[in-house]
Amino acid sequence: MTDEMLQAVAKNGGVVQVNFYNAFIDENYRQAAEAQKKDRDAAVAEYVAQRKAAGQPVTYLDQDRIDREWAAKIPRPPLKSLIDNIDHIAKVAGIDHVGLGSDFDGVSGATPQGIDSAADLPEITQALLDHGYSAEDIRKILGGNLLRVFSEVERGSRQMAAADKVQR
Repeated sequence: MTDEMLQAVAKNGGVVQVNFYNAFIDENYRQAAEAQKKDRDAAVAEYVAQRKAAGQPVTYLDQDRIDREWAAKIPRPPLKSLIDNIDHIAKVAGIDHVGLGSDFDGVSGATPQGIDSAADLPEITQALLDHGYSAEDIRKILGGNLLRVFSEVERGSRQMAAADKVQR
């Protein structure tokens, strides 16, 4: 997201849910992934063609395995890349507009070093503490901001439903 987008999210009261995908949080990884894209796409196309020729389906698990193999060819960035991304969003949009979105189910192992599953979220908490964030700020990042927005959406939904009843 651009800084202008981050500022717009802050202005409308929303939350940026930080995705952990390496290419979103680390420029070197993004460039390496882009450099291998042509070869990766060709390997995927060849695999799909072989499966189809054999009358076999290509499943999500097949695609995930291939994506993980190609992601493993690129060094994973340090956790610091993710923390720096969170820090940037907090500085531009404000601490009340940052959350964690992870996307563990969609990034096929392409997450920063030490962050392999939700079981590793305490590593992020510790890194944020080490980076100088207060317990209250971390509570907001770890879900408090998202819960606030959900509450606001629910309140708006109830108001709209009540107004709709009155109009009937």
